[in-house]
Amino acid sequence: MTGSSPSPEPPVQPQSQDSPDRAHQAFTETWQPGVDGLNFYTRTYAARTTTPRAVILFVHGYAEYIAEYDWLHSRYAASGITVFAFDQRGFGYTALEARGHEGKRSKNSRYAVTSWKEQLIDIEWWLQYVTKTHPGLPVFLMGPSMGGALSLAFVTRKSEPPTQESVSLVSGVVATSPFLRQTQPIPRILSYVLKLMSVLFPRIVFPLPADTDDYTHDDAVNEHIANDPFCMQKGTFKHVHDMLTGGEDLIRTSYQQWPEHIPVLIVHGTGDKIASCEGAQEFYEKLPAIDKTFFPIPDAYHELAREVGGVKETLVEQCITWILGRVKVTVPDEPST
Repeated sequence: MTGSSPSPEPPVQPQSQDSPDRAHQAFTETWQPGVDGLNFYTRTYAARTTTPRAVILFVHGYAEYIAEYDWLHSRYAASGITVFAFDQRGFGYTALEARGHEGKRSKNSRYAVTSWKEQLIDIEWWLQYVTKTHPGLPVFLMGPSMGGALSLAFVTRKSEPPTQESVSLVSGVVATSPFLRQTQPIPRILSYVLKLMSVLFPRIVFPLPADTDDYTHDDAVNEHIANDPFCMQKGTFKHVHDMLTGGEDLIRTSYQQWPEHIPVLIVHGTGDKIASCEGAQEFYEKLPAIDKTFFPIPDAYHELAREVGGVKETLVEQCITWILGRVKVTVPDEPST
């Protein structure tokens, strides 16, 4: 299945015992061209306080799309934090035709066809956009899994992409379950084959099966993800190679290039069977950042924003507290009506 597939209907999120009330969500959606003219699907969750305090530029994870994070982003908005999110190049509505958005997707956009270089350029583009559309507000990069790794990588680059001028626009980074290292690394021979294929056939899409039981402790959520037409477990040789080597590079060498003045929060489930919690902690301990926080959640799996047992509530409360603790807040505002 590729971008030429029939238009799937955006799925309804599963309801479970821990599902939050979704009735008060509000966002605006737009289609906007990126740096190379590719059309991106975007959402803005405006702060629901009279005085916005900060902006989050949200970078979603692999085989995900921003509609999955409605509740999370609505919670940030209710706390005075605006969220701008976009379906990344190769994923979500940006790559697949969705009902109600016919004709919006760029004709050359294909599912899973992307690379770290392109994604970092895209982040830079939207960071500059958010800075211009929300002048004076601190901007925090935030992302889960692949998006967390990309957010961390963004500020360690000393050459394009991105530019140092763009890195200076970042007030902080929040990475949740960042995909820096696999919990169970693939064999070396497969790693070598993947590297070779990424050079010979970089844009070829191939199946990338995952054990859905490893997402959360909630079977209903796991089943929903497995059957979601916008969460196909497929990848290109180039992008998968980039993900596996990019995170490892952060742990081994690129951490040294972290600007010490940029604060960072890493939240990780200790039971994560996809992204190594130990790898994330190793990266954290090496970071030269003056202000850094590592917040482990005992036994939690990979999808923290949809995990049960109070995990997603703990996640959002920790992120809100951390972000607002790094912006100038005086008298709290009441939600606007």
